[in-house]
Amino acid sequence: MKKWSVLFLAMFVLCAGLASTAQAKIEVEGDAYVGLWDKYMWRGFNLSDSRPTIQGGIDLSLASGWTLSTWHNWQLTGGPNWDSGELNETDVILTYAFDLGDMVSMSVGDIWYMIEGEDTNELFIHATLNTLLSPTFTIWWDWDAAEEDGLYYTLDISHSFDLGQWVPNTALNLGALVAYNQHTDYAVGDFGGFHNYELSASLDYALTDQLTISPTIIFSSGISSAAKASIDTETAGAINLTFVF
Repeated sequence: MKKWSVLFLAMFVLCAGLASTAQAKIEVEGDAYVGLWDKYMWRGFNLSDSRPTIQGGIDLSLASGWTLSTWHNWQLTGGPNWDSGELNETDVILTYAFDLGDMVSMSVGDIWYMIEGEDTNELFIHATLNTLLSPTFTIWWDWDAAEEDGLYYTLDISHSFDLGQWVPNTALNLGALVAYNQHTDYAVGDFGGFHNYELSASLDYALTDQLTISPTIIFSSGISSAAKASIDTETAGAINLTFVF
């Protein structure tokens, strides 16, 4: 019942955003995407037994700052934990984005993770400095299934390089992330300490004004001894296709 209450709240807030702009022209923007991954990797955990998955979703955004998103994971081949072709996770995300002046962009929201019998909810708040490398600090709080603190923190930087001078319609994206776990015992582990770091790279090639294809690679490795005891050093790769509307 608590999970459905969150979904109803998400729909209510989105409808309220629509109603608030009823006297003006309502503009909804968004994107739909799908990717073929060699594995499902989340916070350093290999969640698909090193077997390929299809991951996709859709984002719908209002000019008022609200975004409603869904994300899905399909297991392509069977293993000890999942059956072939199984849709084993669906996430529903509600986000509100706003700016604090010119230098800081903020967003707050909730993720409802629907994972076969292991649902949970996680509140988050992002703060991004609009400067070189776009440093972003995020606090995640599992207020639902975690029995301890349920807090998780990430700090990441990223930069995009326009390669149009050498390869038309192409951009190179590089990123780095470090994570700290504070007893998120449901999903990450009941320990306090640095969890993992990630390095990422992707190429965005614009097929059209609306359609982009992106080969992507992510490298992850544990930091603290507690993290290394539960996750391995992993590399995940994908080909993603995104349609913007």
